[in-house]
Amino acid sequence: MSTGIEAPAAVEPRLAEAIELLRGTRIAVLTGAGVSTDSGIPDYRGEGAPVRTPMTVQSFLASERARKRYWAGSHLGWRNFASAAPNRGHLALAELEARGHVNGVITQNVDGLHRRAGNQHVIELHGSMDRVLCLTCGQRFARQAIAARLETLNPEIDLETAIRPAPDGDVEVDDVDAMVIPACTVCGGILKPDVVFFGEFVPADVFQAAASLVQGADVLLVAGSSLVVNSGMRLIEQARRKRLPIIVVNRGVTKGDVRAAVKIEAGASETLAAIVTALDS
Repeated sequence: MSTGIEAPAAVEPRLAEAIELLRGTRIAVLTGAGVSTDSGIPDYRGEGAPVRTPMTVQSFLASERARKRYWAGSHLGWRNFASAAPNRGHLALAELEARGHVNGVITQNVDGLHRRAGNQHVIELHGSMDRVLCLTCGQRFARQAIAARLETLNPEIDLETAIRPAPDGDVEVDDVDAMVIPACTVCGGILKPDVVFFGEFVPADVFQAAASLVQGADVLLVAGSSLVVNSGMRLIEQARRKRLPIIVVNRGVTKGDVRAAVKIEAGASETLAAIVTALDS
């Protein structure tokens, strides 16, 4: 597998320091939205990100109108995710795993791009947009099937023009009351994308799997995350307690910078691609 990038002629000093810490070790990787920006998926926490009003689980459960508004925007958001391709950062991590350097990837992203890039051991802390869950009976559905039902149920609505999506499900819909949203075909219950909403906790078994991956590593590499979300900082704390070196690659300040052995102020794609080349040189 090729990352499609050559190593820079002169390695930046902080990158060189990170590479020496990574060489010959078992690496656990934690990724955030900055890994997917080169795939055209925006980072809503980075510098210059728009002000957002995220959908909370409380609002989603309390109001059918809120659910209609969310599903409308989520439909377009998922279509953008589905059309996005893994970038060289995703491909670099898949290659690092294939070569035995990385023991797994923990991601805060819900775009599924690590799996599509070829990583075999991926822990999706916040779920994935390509799955849908019934909140009543627990049945899971492929997102493609629910998207097809949504379009069939709303033949009079042009979802491209009637909906103006904004970050995390905060959308404007021209006629939200006219929207018809699919119900579970098993029990008639409420359907929700299989992702962790604001106000929800990461499932305990998912977090434990992520913590176990960190415990089995020699180094924790954080790429493209500002570490604002608590689950990421909990994993940083796990690494700190085990005295693992922590390497942070991110444009801008992160909450983990003070705990990092090395902080690289750079984009994830080019840095991860350079690490692949360096570790096998």
